[in-house]
Amino acid sequence: MKSKAARSTQFAVCTDNAGYPASLEVGKLYPVIPDAEAAKHGYIRVLDESGEDYGYSAERFFVLGVPEALAKALSAPRNTTAARPRRTTQRPAAPRRRVKA
Repeated sequence: MKSKAARSTQFAVCTDNAGYPASLEVGKLYPVIPDAEAAKHGYIRVLDESGEDYGYSAERFFVLGVPEALAKALSAPRNTTAARPRRTTQRPAAPRRRVKA
């Protein structure tokens, strides 16, 4: 059995999400799950927006082979909460007005 990193050396860019707008984003890079049976029928198996692997028509994707180091970096979990700005519940202070003496 191959390790997860060894299996994730291919990624695919979505070029067509017609009919699947919630599952696929055009221009987004998706990890490819090798599936010889799906390939025989013109499908590609990818990890989509649901986080699950599904088969889609291979015509919807442009497949890229990537170096192992890049595959590892792309497959690493991301800390998405750190990139988001915090919401404040307080309103900004009103500007001060000058009072003439």
